Amino acid sequence: MADKLIAVVAGSTGKQGGAVARGLLARGHKVRAITRDPNSSQSKALANAGASLVTASLEDRAAIKKALEGATSLFSVTLPYGGTEGETRQGIVAADVAKAAGVHLVFTSVASANLQTGVPHFDSKYEVEKHIAKIGARATILAPASFMENLYFIEDQLAKGVYAVPLPPTTALPQVAVADIGAVAVRVLEDAGRFTGKRFDIAGDDLDGNEAVAILSRVAGRRFTYFQVPLDVIRQNVGEDAAKMYAWFDEAGFKVDLAPLRREFPDIAFHNFEAWAKTQDWNALRSST
Repeated sequence: MADKLIAVVAGSTGKQGGAVARGLLARGHKVRAITRDPNSSQSKALANAGASLVTASLEDRAAIKKALEGATSLFSVTLPYGGTEGETRQGIVAADVAKAAGVHLVFTSVASANLQTGVPHFDSKYEVEKHIAKIGARATILAPASFMENLYFIEDQLAKGVYAVPLPPTTALPQVAVADIGAVAVRVLEDAGRFTGKRFDIAGDDLDGNEAVAILSRVAGRRFTYFQVPLDVIRQNVGEDAAKMYAWFDEAGFKVDLAPLRREFPDIAFHNFEAWAKTQDWNALRSST
């Protein structure tokens, strides 16, 4: 067991931060969970699990600085309020206060952000990566691929038997379960000396739409039909940033080498898509057949 950490976790009520906070608490570490709403159900659940709540915005430099007093570590994930410029500001504040406090920073970016993708919300995260390097913060970069949990964004379509994605069915998309991001982050936080200065693109599987539909149909016990959503629909309903992301997925895509990742973290059983799907409850989808 690693020495006990006192870790400040940003985005603690979200997917990544929540997974990290729960993972740290499960391994006996102390967690100071940053939240904008301490009365939310997610915040209360963390408090009940043993976390100390810190009410703050991620751009509140003074509040984050205070939260780091006596801490060993900071897990930082940027949040979309304030757009891409806001996310960059959040990341820069986290890097600056972590550097000043002398703590180990784990910053979650996005896979392949260092490859000049031209996707706005990838480039904004890479600006934070560059700032971390520039100021010489003691840091590790985690860069997840697409979340398997993003499947729930199309839950309404799935309930109708349609797997609707803005990609051709033969385009492969590396994906990762949020729980695995949390597991990697905990290992990195526990062994700061080994992982400082490193960057890890993270994925658990790399499969195309046809493969995903076949797996989901088998696991959920019903047949799904693939539908390629036109990028114009994404552009009109979600925005240009998302349209650029899906276009980049099809033209270039994440570059994640799964084998060395597993060698680096041999104790983490990364979920492939089927293993992740088997942990989900598809009863609602089956009942709507």
